Amino acid sequence: QVQLLESGGGLVQAGGSLRLSCAASGSIRGINAMGWYRQAPGKQRELVAVITSGGTTNYGDSAKGRFTISGDFAKNTVLLQMNALKPEDTAVYYCNADLTASHGTLWYRNDYWGQGTQVTVSS
Repeated sequence: QVQLLESGGGLVQAGGSLRLSCAASGSIRGINAMGWYRQAPGKQRELVAVITSGGTTNYGDSAKGRFTISGDFAKNTVLLQMNALKPEDTAVYYCNADLTASHGTLWYRNDYWGQGTQVTVSS
């Protein structure tokens, strides 16, 4: 059973910073990519940032220039450093992992999601 454990959310004033952390655990054979998505009330879930095992990063438009994603796939972890936060960044942030894990004697590649962590930015 693969689990993604997120931490680091909270309440911050506009202009402040937060760092989100996500750790994957379980019978993991390898990670292809990890990233962060967010969902604000009444809106669709959107990409924040993703990093591949090769180190390629991709950012959503709202994150470019302010957020930085980094990963240590040997430790099955991904970090999201968020600077210059704005009230519109308020959302639940979800960790996502594209990885290969065991199911009994077989290995499968699947997409996994964390439970989400709340980020609230006050004006």
